[in-house]
Amino acid sequence: MPDEPEPGSEQAEMRRRVERALLGGERRYTQHEVAASADVPQEQSRRLWNALGFATTADDDVVFTDGDVEALRLGEGLTELGVINREAQSSVARALGHHLSRLAEWQVSLFWSWFNERPELFSDENAIAETIEAIVPVLETLQTHVWRRHLAAYAGRALAAPDEGRWAGSEVVGFVDMVGYTRLSRRVDDSELSEVLDRFEGLASDVIAERQGRIVKMIGDEVLFVVDEPTDGAEIALRLNEYGRRDSALPELRTGLAYGRVLDRFGDVYGSVVNLAARLTSVARPGSVLVDSGLAEALSGEATYELRTRRTISVRGYSRLKLITLERASGTRP
Repeated sequence: MPDEPEPGSEQAEMRRRVERALLGGERRYTQHEVAASADVPQEQSRRLWNALGFATTADDDVVFTDGDVEALRLGEGLTELGVINREAQSSVARALGHHLSRLAEWQVSLFWSWFNERPELFSDENAIAETIEAIVPVLETLQTHVWRRHLAAYAGRALAAPDEGRWAGSEVVGFVDMVGYTRLSRRVDDSELSEVLDRFEGLASDVIAERQGRIVKMIGDEVLFVVDEPTDGAEIALRLNEYGRRDSALPELRTGLAYGRVLDRFGDVYGSVVNLAARLTSVARPGSVLVDSGLAEALSGEATYELRTRRTISVRGYSRLKLITLERASGTRP
């Protein structure tokens, strides 16, 4: 572990400035004091802190700011209003912490890459602090804007179908992955692997967004997405394969699609339809799209697609899984 800077040194002052810019204030409170200031039981405060993904603090550690007090107070206010169920507090905190920690990790990586391209900044600790103080408010404003846009989009969907609750209506669930990714990762360096992942994520993001789908998560070489309309799900899968084949830098892709009701919980999706899509992807051939019988039925009247029933196989959880390939009908174009 690197040595801590001497108190009063320029490096120590730089760290304090950066921390103030990121935390929005000085560390002033212990765990007990932050809970008391927010009028929240200490055990509840500690539980939520851990659920957000932060390490447990010792009783006498002064690590909390006025912002932490205000956040804890506001969260408790939402619970008292009934917006957040008290039993679900920790689950909400875990979901929030999980998604935002990944965003923070990426942003720190972005900062670090930017600084590495400007080595002269490392000789001027004041410049580092000033740069971070200038950039963080801009990022915060952009994040808030994008969050509000997504909030508006999802609110529109919820208002259009107010009776669905946590169980969404019938949706297409799709997994897309890169064939041979493990072998690829063993024979290329980190820079080349990062380039492949960037191209894959960029392609998936663009194609899924074009058809009004939603990326649930990206897991290395695999993307999980959902979309409302069966034809949109079909187009996403087929276009990803078609565009992927044109990109010589990408391995071949394969996709599994299933159609039905899913449980949407804190931004993730669950249920048998999700499991089925994953199983279909695992047995799909490179460059192919496999669909379940539910999606095949929903697409059966579409002249632009061709559905071919293959053999049945046995995979974990399914003793007789029917394989149905999805292709474009002869003579049709995307």
